[in-house]
Amino acid sequence: MENAKADEYFGYTEKGGTFDGEIRAGITTFLTMAYILLVNPAMLTLGIGDGTQLGNEQAFADILFATAVAAFVGCTVMGLWANLPFALAPGMGLNAYFVFSVVLGMGIAWQVALFAVFIEGILFLAMSLPQVGWRTKMINSIPTDLKIATGAGIGMFLSIIGLREMGWVRDDGATLVNIGQTESWGGTVMKGDDTGFAEPCVDTVLNCDLSTFTPLAETASVDLWAHGAFISMIALISIAVMMARGTKGAMIIGIAGATVWAWAVGAYDPYNDFLAGGAGWGAAEAAFPGVSNIISTPSMPDETLMAAFGDAGMGAIGTEATVRPGTLDADGVLLEATTHIGDFLLVMIAFLFVDIFDTSGTLYSVGRQAGYVDENDELMNSDEAFMSDAAATIVGAICGTSTTTTYIESAAGVEDGGKTGLVAVTVGVLMLSGLFFTDLFAAVPQFAMASALVIVGAMMMRQAADIDWNDAEMSLPAFITIVVMPFTYSIADGIAWGIISWVAIKAGMGKFNEINKVMGALAILMIMFYIGPGNHSTFGWILDLIFG
Repeated sequence: MENAKADEYFGYTEKGGTFDGEIRAGITTFLTMAYILLVNPAMLTLGIGDGTQLGNEQAFADILFATAVAAFVGCTVMGLWANLPFALAPGMGLNAYFVFSVVLGMGIAWQVALFAVFIEGILFLAMSLPQVGWRTKMINSIPTDLKIATGAGIGMFLSIIGLREMGWVRDDGATLVNIGQTESWGGTVMKGDDTGFAEPCVDTVLNCDLSTFTPLAETASVDLWAHGAFISMIALISIAVMMARGTKGAMIIGIAGATVWAWAVGAYDPYNDFLAGGAGWGAAEAAFPGVSNIISTPSMPDETLMAAFGDAGMGAIGTEATVRPGTLDADGVLLEATTHIGDFLLVMIAFLFVDIFDTSGTLYSVGRQAGYVDENDELMNSDEAFMSDAAATIVGAICGTSTTTTYIESAAGVEDGGKTGLVAVTVGVLMLSGLFFTDLFAAVPQFAMASALVIVGAMMMRQAADIDWNDAEMSLPAFITIVVMPFTYSIADGIAWGIISWVAIKAGMGKFNEINKVMGALAILMIMFYIGPGNHSTFGWILDLIFG
C-alpha cells in the first residue's frame, strides 16, 4: 500500500522503475558522494576553525551538521518538488574557493563569506523564477566552452589542494611549488606538537603572528607504511582501480580503507604538521576515536548557526578599508574586522557564477542520461530543479556551510536504474544520518580524505575534452580560465580573466557583433575589479564615492 502511494506520487512504474530499484539507486548515489560528509567539514574547518584542537573539533561538528542538513533539504526538495533523481550537497570547488580564496586569501571573515553565500542563494532563487527568466538568459549568453572551462578549472584547483593535503606538493620559495618531502617517507622528519600558537592569537590561524608560534619540535623516524603521503598514494591508486572496475562507492571505500590503515599504525599526517611545511593545524598522528565515540548525539551548531547575520557577518560589511579578522593595533587591542562592500560583491558574484555554471552543467548532463531532456534539448522541470538548489544553498548558509550544488555523482544512481525523485529523497535521508557519526568522521586523517579531491578533480577535467582546442578564439580564454584557478588559488580570478580575454580577443578581431550585452557587461565589471585609481579598484572607488 505504501509502495503504491509512493508510485502514485513519483510515478516510477510509468518511467520503467520499481520501488526497490529507486531505493537501491539512491543508496548507490549516496555511496559515491558520501565523502562530502568528511571532506567538506575538513576543508571548511581550515577557514572557520580557530586553530586550536578544541576549536577545530567544534567547527568540524558545526559544519558537518550544516553539510548534512543542506544536503537533506536540497535532495528532499529536488525529489518531492522537481521529481528528479539528482542529489545535492555543498559543492567541491565552491568550498575550496570559500576557504582558500575568500577567507584565507582575501582575509574576509568566514561569517561574511557565509552571508555572501546566503545572498547568492537568494539571487539564484530569484533568477530561477519562471517569471524572471534571468538565469536562462545568462546561461545562454556565456559561450559553452567557457562554461566547460570553468568546471575543468575547478577540477585543477581541487587537485592541487588535494595533492598538498596528501603531502605530495609543498610550498617552495624558488619554484612556488615543489614535490613534497618524499625523502622522509620511511625516514626522519621534524615533528611539532599540536598546541598551535601562543597568545596573542585571535580567530583563525591565518591571522596569528607566526613569531608567536612555539611548537615543541622533535626528530622522529616514520616508517614508510606509517607515512600519510604513502598511504594516500595507495588510497588514490586503489580508488582509481575500483572506479575503473565499476565498483560502487569506490571513493568512500578508499577513504575508509586508508583511515583504518592510518589508525592501526598511528600514521603521520604531513599536512597537519607545521614544521613539515603543512598548512593544517590538527593532530599530526592519526588516532581511532574509541568505540564509545562511534555513535554521536546530534546537536545544533554552536558557532556557525546564523553567524552570517551577526555583527561579524552582515554587520561587518561597510565602506571602510578592510581590516582582517584578528588584526591588532599597536597597543595589542583587537580591531573590529570589516569587509569592503566591493570585496563582498566580488565574492558574492563569484559564488553566483560558479553555482550557475556548475549546477547547469550537471543538471543537463545527468538529465540527458536519465532521459529528462526534451526534443528541444531543455531539461524537464528545470525551474524546480534550480530553485531546489537555491533553497539548499540558503539553508546551508544559515547553518554554516558554503554553496550547495547538484552533484555529478547523481549519474551513478541513474546508471543503476534510478528514474525519479525517490532516488534524491533516499540520498537526503542517508546524508542526514551522518549527524550520528560526527566524532568518527572528525577522526578521519586529512590525507585520507584528500585523495578524493584528486579523483573529483580528474572527473571534472573530463569535460575539457569538449572544448574546441582548434579554435584559436576560444582555446586561449578556455585555457586561461582553467590554469588561472589553480595558479592563483582563486576560482573567481579564473572566471574573470576567462571572460575578459574572450571579449578582448573578439574585440581585437573586430567581431563586436559576437559580443552580447551580458558578456560585454561582465567583462567591464571584471576589469573594474582589477584596475582603478590609487590603491582602489574602479568598482571600490565608485562605491566609496556613493557610500563614503
